[in-house]
Amino acid sequence: MTTQKTTETVNIRGVNHYYEWVRQPSKNHKKPVLVFIHGWGGSGRYWKSTATALSDQFDCLLYDIRGFGRSNLPENHAISFDMEEYAEDLALLLDQFNLEQVYLNAHSMGASFATLFMTRYPEKVKGTILTCSGIFEYNPITFKLFHFAGTYVVKLRFNWFSNLPTMDRLFMARFLHRPIPATERKAFLEDYLLADEAAAAGTIYTAVSKHAATVMPEAFAQVSVPTLLVAGEKDIIIPTRLARKAASLNPNQIEYFELPKTAHFPMLEDAPNYLNKIRQFLSRIQ
Repeated sequence: MTTQKTTETVNIRGVNHYYEWVRQPSKNHKKPVLVFIHGWGGSGRYWKSTATALSDQFDCLLYDIRGFGRSNLPENHAISFDMEEYAEDLALLLDQFNLEQVYLNAHSMGASFATLFMTRYPEKVKGTILTCSGIFEYNPITFKLFHFAGTYVVKLRFNWFSNLPTMDRLFMARFLHRPIPATERKAFLEDYLLADEAAAAGTIYTAVSKHAATVMPEAFAQVSVPTLLVAGEKDIIIPTRLARKAASLNPNQIEYFELPKTAHFPMLEDAPNYLNKIRQFLSRIQ
């Protein structure tokens, strides 16, 4: 059966959010909705292959979070870039589509505000997959260095980077252990260059902060819906020890799974095994 893809924008708190439905028509029953949330510097584009593979069982909703991808910020944008605010954006997005309950698959930074969303609106979530998520231990020196380096990287972005033959490979090298298709590498580089500077810099400070290091352990401990935390064995962005620590705070609700020989994009580096694991999880909790 042919997978249908429809795209549009929806206004949430003054920002036109790009979204895309990936689904297969079904005459027999109404399928549950699985919402995909991307991480820092990216967009819903890198979730498309995963969503397409799961569209036989779910109506998949992909969207670009505020200030990233195709969800451009208007002038005089006044909403902060706190993870809690992105969680509220998600709540309002679901309201726009009259979605009372959904499943979530959130990646990296997106997994942080998905976790906060679950603790605020547990009645709206049937189950969640957190891909490459964990708890950062607060260290004022390393955090300050990270913020300085991150802000510097955000400022030194030039559109002509995407025209350099090997830039996509070099840019993605620290995120990957296995190779991924060139189209995926190039798409992520394009999204990184497209990200709004205020949003890209602002979320660096809020996602990795003393506040986040305080509230995220509490959020993981409070998760009350079935959750699968998928970690990449070779991930250096969010190392497995940080992922294990998050899962250990709530072993009754959070199942931990480590995908061998993958790094920060396990859904692209080893799609067959990634999909097999999340299909098992989703079938078990449905």
